[in-house]
Amino acid sequence: MSKNSKIFLGICYLLILSVFLYFIFTSVEVNRLKDFSYYKELQSNLNIYISNNTLINLFYFFVFAIIWVSLLGFGSPLLIASGILFGQWLGTLISVLSISIGALILYSIGIFFFQEIIKKILEEKFRKYIQLFQKNEFYYFFIYRFIGGLGIPFFLQNLLPVLFRMKKINYFFSSLFGFIPSFFIINTVGAGLNSYIEQADDFNLFDLMLTPKIYFPILMFIGFMILSLIIKKKFFDVRN
Repeated sequence: MSKNSKIFLGICYLLILSVFLYFIFTSVEVNRLKDFSYYKELQSNLNIYISNNTLINLFYFFVFAIIWVSLLGFGSPLLIASGILFGQWLGTLISVLSISIGALILYSIGIFFFQEIIKKILEEKFRKYIQLFQKNEFYYFFIYRFIGGLGIPFFLQNLLPVLFRMKKINYFFSSLFGFIPSFFIINTVGAGLNSYIEQADDFNLFDLMLTPKIYFPILMFIGFMILSLIIKKKFFDVRN
């Protein structure tokens, strides 16, 4: 494919991204974001809508999540949303599958359209990790996903393997299995938020934090972060 064709397709991709984000953010009633009753209305309407046809809504979320991640979207809002909509178990399953596929699509787009740009921006900064990944790309990328991507923004996490041309099958399955622990914790928080909004009459941060369905996954998250720091030091501290 010629350089001009790649530029044209790249511009089309950016235009689609802009339109998609505009559609998402203009659908929110910004003037009601401070009104707790707005969230209760949304929660009630969503529960009714989801329960009427769970399978079709799982499909809608699946497709939406793939598109969102492939268009450089953040992962955390999707995880909270999947927990709110589908609960901790089903939400974890659907988010792990869809986000892994979306990340793979973004990685493929990065290789095809933006490989030189990505190398120019990221190669020097992450040079110390490239040789490490190349030793065993599946093993180290699995650990990289497991510990949250070394604190790198999610869309950059998905594009980093462009620097060492990781095999797509290794990329997908190491992401799929590496995502599970952290995705489960965040989905559990989302499910807890859904339960709190349903039961509370007004928002109170103190009451929210004392809700078992909230503080238990937060404690899990803190423990997971400590474990991630230990694993990061062991496997990604290039001074070792």
